[in-house]
Amino acid sequence: MELLENRRYRTTLKGLEDFPHWERLEGKALFLSGGTGMLGSLLTDAVMLRNESLPSKRRCRVLAAGRSRERAEVRFSRWLGDASFAFIQQDAGQPLQELPEMPDYWVHAASTTHPVAYATEPVNTILANVLGAKNLLEQAGKVPGSRFLLLSSVEIYGENRGDTETFSESYCGYLNCNTLRAGYPEAKRVSEALCQAYIAEQAVDAVILRLPRCYGPTMRMTDSKAVAQFLKKAVRGEDIVLKSEGNQLYSYAHALDAVLGMMWVLLAGQTGEAYNLADARSDIRLRDLAQIAADHAGSRVVFDLPEETEQRGYSTASKALLDGAKLRALGWRANYDIHAGIRETIDILRELDGGERP
Repeated sequence: MELLENRRYRTTLKGLEDFPHWERLEGKALFLSGGTGMLGSLLTDAVMLRNESLPSKRRCRVLAAGRSRERAEVRFSRWLGDASFAFIQQDAGQPLQELPEMPDYWVHAASTTHPVAYATEPVNTILANVLGAKNLLEQAGKVPGSRFLLLSSVEIYGENRGDTETFSESYCGYLNCNTLRAGYPEAKRVSEALCQAYIAEQAVDAVILRLPRCYGPTMRMTDSKAVAQFLKKAVRGEDIVLKSEGNQLYSYAHALDAVLGMMWVLLAGQTGEAYNLADARSDIRLRDLAQIAADHAGSRVVFDLPEETEQRGYSTASKALLDGAKLRALGWRANYDIHAGIRETIDILRELDGGERP
């Protein structure tokens, strides 16, 4: 079964229908780096499904970029051949190829986002973020009236110094830059600084969204993040394996709520501002998250030490909770708490042939 044929997934996408600024995308072109990823692909589905209810002149044209044409042909089989959709085979770290049109909106969502990739593709992790941001910011500066959105991360805050419960957008914690694992958060920090530089020097209209740890039915089952591994095990009815005692306390977000946050910041955020995405109902300890997945699967939580390569890619942060008040002030609200989100995701993945998807 293809994802878009799944009734639960189509119901999930309905959570975007009440977004009040859809009309700002009408008749515009939207470029997505990381278009085949967890968030980029969900946003593509949402925009393209809405297009079906609009006359051609009002439709938003989606330019979804990614490294794998094969993955795109599977993931976007419904949209290939649609005049409002184009797949651009593009490595985010390489110069941007010529596009069929210059977009009005640019979203940089391309990055490796899980521990094994951080450890095995450290150069690409950095370059996809930093050069990808630079390439798109450069192009956005050539299109008067266009806007750029950078997807950043909770990881830019580093480790909690013990002086706050939640990270506001102005917080800065400890981050050891001289490690392999630092490539991802440092690349996000540099990408944010690039936004400010292009705003100041070339008057680019850029905004930033800082995401927590995300999950959802569009995530790849090759993802080595803890939550992805929990979900994979739950889908198969297997025991949930914890690679630590599970005391880490993090903010999480369902992919739909993350995409909704992207829309709010892209279309209503203030130039130059960074916004945290978080809902307190999805702040949870890792062991409790594992237990939710195990309970829904009818399995157990067991503990096992990680392999060396995997360990090198892990975050050392033990407490990373985001303060989402600034984004809520724009109008964003989460559709899912962690319990409902995890359970629904497991149910959808079970129905998609055991979750084994590209």
